[in-house]
Amino acid sequence: MPSFVKSVTFDCNEPLVVAAFWAEALGSDVDEESRAERAWVEPAGWGGPNLWFQKVPEGKSAKNRLHFDLRVMGPLEAERDRLAALGARVIVERDELVVMADPEGNEFCLET
Repeated sequence: MPSFVKSVTFDCNEPLVVAAFWAEALGSDVDEESRAERAWVEPAGWGGPNLWFQKVPEGKSAKNRLHFDLRVMGPLEAERDRLAALGARVIVERDELVVMADPEGNEFCLET
């Protein structure tokens, strides 16, 4: 039998902050049992993997080797602005693609 992706894990300095960003970005909630050392976000309705956030002492030091590509369901600029208001920042912006970073610098893409 094949395996499936149960969760995607983020090493981070502030799990609750990063979990709150991704919960808002993806239309979900931070699990009520989350705490400062570890937090998780369950997928919102569509049944993807859980997002797990664990506290580590070291900071991010290089470009991600794995990242999310988010499909924007409305205007790209509106979603870029919404995520920026949640704490993300724009790294690169092209016609139909925006590369952003979450509050701890983890890169992700927005696509139309």
